[in-house]
Amino acid sequence: MKVAVRGKRSAAAGKKVAIQGELGAFSHEAAERMEPGCRVVPCGRSLEVFDRVDARSVDMAVIPIENSLAGSVLEHFDLLLARDVFVEREFRLRIVHNLIAAPGVKLKDIRRVYSHPVALDQCREFFRLNPKIEPVSFYDTAGSVKKVMEEKPMDAAAIASKRAAGVYGGAILHAGLEDNKQNFTRFFLVRKPVRKQHAVSPKADKTSIAFSVKNIPGALFKALSVFALRDISLTKIESRPVKGHPWEYVFYVDLLCGQTLEAENALRHLAEITDFAKVLGVYPAA
Repeated sequence: MKVAVRGKRSAAAGKKVAIQGELGAFSHEAAERMEPGCRVVPCGRSLEVFDRVDARSVDMAVIPIENSLAGSVLEHFDLLLARDVFVEREFRLRIVHNLIAAPGVKLKDIRRVYSHPVALDQCREFFRLNPKIEPVSFYDTAGSVKKVMEEKPMDAAAIASKRAAGVYGGAILHAGLEDNKQNFTRFFLVRKPVRKQHAVSPKADKTSIAFSVKNIPGALFKALSVFALRDISLTKIESRPVKGHPWEYVFYVDLLCGQTLEAENALRHLAEITDFAKVLGVYPAA
């Protein structure tokens, strides 16, 4: 579980970064904030994102892992565990939802609004105040803007980022639609390890791991105690079912520690008392 320390990273210009969603999605903005000058590669499905990283057809991927209102992106936790990738960095993006339509469309004429179900759910107050407007679920926030701009209906709009409006030439009719302004999404930048000991930033002070325990009394308590005994704080713990093994679970944990001697000893101890343990990443906390 030990990883090597790397120095200053090289410039990101020209590097290809895979995202789930269309250009203009919030993942697009996060990718450009994390890797300025990168070439964003949009993917229709999360599985395609990880396939591209596996095949090294992209240099890295930027994936949403958790939203402060909607919770965890569970599919991405499963893929991080299943694939040979490593989390290098995290980033928190403030999510601002905008009502976007084709130029010339008036708010009073809108009867349908397309967006991802999570985005629609975060704008309930807008729909309460505008009962004549129907929320319509779509696969992607930016994709909904792309659809509206391709079809140019005079009675429809989309909810997405300001970046999406710019990418597809849409007009923002209303900015800041979200009910709660404390709306942030946490993103991971992931790569395929180039060698057994993946390099980490010398500034790394956070670690993400996954492990499973036997279904016996006190097993989870003993697993977590390896961190408590070494004064390592946990910021997150979440369980996910193990596919093909009903009622068995994997625990995902975030630790406030980097590659320290205490962390290495804790992880070595954890490996001794669990069915399996995997380090998903060691990185600087956002």
